[in-house]
Amino acid sequence: MAKDETTPQDAQPKSDKKSKKQNLQLHVDELTTDLQRIRADFENYRRRTEADKASVYQHGQAAAVKQLLPVIDTIERAITHVPEDLVDNKWAQGIIGLGKNLQKSLASLNLERIDAKPGAVFNPELHEAVQFDEDAEGETEVIAEELQAGYVYGGSPLRHAMVKVTRK
Repeated sequence: MAKDETTPQDAQPKSDKKSKKQNLQLHVDELTTDLQRIRADFENYRRRTEADKASVYQHGQAAAVKQLLPVIDTIERAITHVPEDLVDNKWAQGIIGLGKNLQKSLASLNLERIDAKPGAVFNPELHEAVQFDEDAEGETEVIAEELQAGYVYGGSPLRHAMVKVTRK
């Protein structure tokens, strides 16, 4: 090809080339913006699904623990009602040890027993008053007796403690 010969591309005016280049740059910018938006949407989706998985896991674990609460109550009643003549019995000691191991396991599952000892301040968010001493006088409602243990799982009540309330 000689120096004075031109190719079809060279025949286009410079302003047309500039315009084409600008159009291509705009298209690249649009695609880049779209890609960034899609990446952000995907990251939000990933975070949301991770949070949903954790929530489902926690709800499933809470449901399983809730099914065990009657068994826990029975074991605790058996421990508190061990006859005096059987306190030193190896079988009774085994049951008491079972209760202690059960409490440790529940604590590792993030399950805590609600404080409902006599004299503790009544809290309607944690306690359920099933009996009330009408004759008692005082300004503060306190627990007179725990009738059934309550538990908190992950910071929220799984089962409220059933208590008898009096005034102090």
